[in-house]
Amino acid sequence: MADALELDALWQDFHRVVNMTSAELAAWLKVRDADEETEPLPERAGTPTGQHVLAILQKRRTDLTDDDVRVMYEVVDTVGDLVDMENEPEPERTPEDTRRRHRLMTLGHDPLKP
Repeated sequence: MADALELDALWQDFHRVVNMTSAELAAWLKVRDADEETEPLPERAGTPTGQHVLAILQKRRTDLTDDDVRVMYEVVDTVGDLVDMENEPEPERTPEDTRRRHRLMTLGHDPLKP
């Protein structure tokens, strides 16, 4: 596992890029997986990474596992690659923007959220 200073920085970065609450993310994952014919059990809704992000949001920093740390790095890197965190979010204009937003929301980041 990462050393204490590295883990502190990662914890801060993760909570900076994951701007949805655990309740918002849980609701989004359920909506995202809802289908006309079938709907997964609520605790299984969403992608494995989305579920892992949700689990991390419900943990204390001292309870993190090596797998949690790996997912946190992955989420910080992915969101950082897709979003300019320094600028204000722009409204969605195209279906591609909507798909991008939905992908980010599955990781716990809503680019339209202030």
